[in-house]
Amino acid sequence: QVQLVESGGGLVQPGGSLRLSCAASGFAFDYYTIGWFRQAPGKGREGVSCIRSSDGSTYYDDSVKGRFTISRDNARKTVYLQMNSLAPEDTAVYYCAARITTPLAMCEMTYAIQPGSWGQGTQVTVSS
Repeated sequence: QVQLVESGGGLVQPGGSLRLSCAASGFAFDYYTIGWFRQAPGKGREGVSCIRSSDGSTYYDDSVKGRFTISRDNARKTVYLQMNSLAPEDTAVYYCAARITTPLAMCEMTYAIQPGSWGQGTQVTVSS
């Protein structure tokens, strides 16, 4: 049973940084791709960045390239999202999810992720 727990969200000023964590359990972490997604009020859920646990290959949405960095610690079964140069448009609830696929497919095919493969989300608010 996939269990994912996000943490690290909060309120930050524009230009600031946050690091999100996604702690995984209940499945064979090394075989999965873990993705970070976000959903702003009134908008759909979109893929932000995804990483394949087996080889570390990654995907980034254009909106976060150069600002966000995804990484994983297979021993801890945890995936991180370091977010720098945050802007108000980054404000959203951030979710992590797990699926056996490529990072590109993971991030771009949100609809293909099983309902039970999501965490509960963590709020990120960027405001002065």
